Amino acid sequence: MPELPEVETTKTSLEPLLQQQVIAVKVRQSKLRWSIPDDIQQLQGQRLLSLRRRSKYILAQFERDQMIWHLGMSGSFRLAQPQDELRKHDHLMIDFDHVQLRYHDPRRFGCILWLNQDTQQKLLDPLGPEPLSDDFNTDYLYQKLQKKAVAIKVALMDNHIVVGVGNIYATESLFLTGIHPAQAAHSLTRTQVEALVIEIKRILQHAIQLGGTTLRDYSNAMGENGYFQQTLLAYGRAGEMCVQCETTLENIKLGQRASVYCPACQALKKVPVRPTTSKANSTANSK
Repeated sequence: MPELPEVETTKTSLEPLLQQQVIAVKVRQSKLRWSIPDDIQQLQGQRLLSLRRRSKYILAQFERDQMIWHLGMSGSFRLAQPQDELRKHDHLMIDFDHVQLRYHDPRRFGCILWLNQDTQQKLLDPLGPEPLSDDFNTDYLYQKLQKKAVAIKVALMDNHIVVGVGNIYATESLFLTGIHPAQAAHSLTRTQVEALVIEIKRILQHAIQLGGTTLRDYSNAMGENGYFQQTLLAYGRAGEMCVQCETTLENIKLGQRASVYCPACQALKKVPVRPTTSKANSTANSK
């Protein structure tokens, strides 16, 4: 699924729409994770003023209204011409002055909603800090983890702790810091937490520079794939040799997600939490 770098890259690729006016709105399939609003036609005549990202959401500010967009598991935006052939899962088309914006989502887990007080409180207010912001630092993360008995991998994917560190980037960060993904979050030393914060920021910035990760069908609004997958050292490599010590990489399931690690480079120093679902795991990032 698209993670923070992919959403950031998508947002950037939509910037040609800025200051363009909405000419028409067409809905082919309204039933996404939540139904596309019946009154979405009121975008017609409004110019798109700004785009920003919060976690994995894109916030689109029009002249009178603001929308919140989420790509879900398989969603993507594409800039096209109105006469271009539609694909089977193109659910929403917004005609601007010079181009058409299409939302494509085979699994229909994404969302296209008005950003109002209700969606603000439900979707945005509970979120933790952005991982690339100054608010996400060693002091903050160390304090947050002190009361967390869940696996560190699960904690990193909890949007209430930090947003946007999905499965790919959590796996890579833990590998590069030598931390076992099943190590209890509260058992990490301050030195480990400091290294983890540095690595998360570095990896996310690098992934954004490379246009995100294309594993299956992700591409930005220009139809361009990401290239970060070419640098992956652990994610998706279970059964292959570790690039650091040539030990065979192994895979366990934590929070119902695959977690690849090196049993030598990431030796478990504490008794692991059991890799089963729990109330704590229910807050993990599953979007």
